[in-house]
Amino acid sequence: MSPSPPLSEAERFARLRLARTDRVGPVTFRQLLDRYGTAERALEALPELVRRAGGKGEGPPAVGLIEQELAAGDRIGARLLALGDADFPEPLAATDPPPPVLWTIGDASLMRRPCIAIVGARIASAGGQRIARGLAQQLGQAGHVVVSGLARGIDAAAHAGSLPTGTVAVLGGGVDDIYPPDNADLYRQIVDQGCVVSESPVGARAQAKDFPRRNRIISGLSRGVIVVEAELRSGSLITARLAAEQGRDVFAVPGSPLDPRSKGPNELLRQGAILCEGLEDVERAFSTLRTLREPGADDPFRGAPDEIDAALIERVAALLSPTPTPRDELARATGAPVGAVAAALLELSLAGRATLLSGGLASS
Repeated sequence: MSPSPPLSEAERFARLRLARTDRVGPVTFRQLLDRYGTAERALEALPELVRRAGGKGEGPPAVGLIEQELAAGDRIGARLLALGDADFPEPLAATDPPPPVLWTIGDASLMRRPCIAIVGARIASAGGQRIARGLAQQLGQAGHVVVSGLARGIDAAAHAGSLPTGTVAVLGGGVDDIYPPDNADLYRQIVDQGCVVSESPVGARAQAKDFPRRNRIISGLSRGVIVVEAELRSGSLITARLAAEQGRDVFAVPGSPLDPRSKGPNELLRQGAILCEGLEDVERAFSTLRTLREPGADDPFRGAPDEIDAALIERVAALLSPTPTPRDELARATGAPVGAVAAALLELSLAGRATLLSGGLASS
């Protein structure tokens, strides 16, 4: 696939503005680019799309707010990567859907090297932290960049072990949001020697809803995810599930059945995760040739008219339910082309009358 032309500064600005628009998440962002080709054209079309589907909303944020976000990034030496930039990490661009924008601080080129994630319990045992630190050292010396989430426990140990060879910390808040505060020294070392990355605006403080998005970036950047210690209901197992959905390898370090922190990795092993006791297990799994590349263009709006009939929008809306429904099923039910149905779904989502899901759509 031939490389895309570089984004203009105006288009990069528009992509950030579109990404910060109410009701435009990663799925809708990607679909708007598919339909209109550029964020600039999508922003121009947005007010009419929302109006036609009977929605109300704030619309795109004011230009001044986006300029403030860019200025805040400049003040702390952060760099913005928009989807479509040459330096946007290829494995992350291959996720479905990819994050529209990333803020980075430190050495962003680390994300273009082979990456592997190490995640686990915040309240980790001393033995678990030693395993995570040792694994990170071995992986770094073998040429891998270690990715984690800068949390206490296993995450912090993994970052500490891989500082000399390359580590990436993915945050839930902005790249300047040091959380937890007791990892402030480690954060500064990663800024100096590694890379800190976030999908959130500079200055944003982490909220509970931000951590699933953070976990998805951790797994998306990585060829595989290693879970060292985790209870059954934990963010680490969510990261492992996301990794499996993204086609990444999932590794688990076995532990004592007497320790609740071993229940997560042991359950992953029952489900088919790769047993990991050291570097050799990772290298053996990676010896199979496999690459993660951005998917080729698959335009769901092919054949859609520029303006979708309001009656079709209402017919599609009436067919939606909380159960995700494939576009071709909706097209069959309405007797309309798939491209026109995809466009109607997009407009309903922007109007707040439906929620786009990866692979389907459900009413909100």
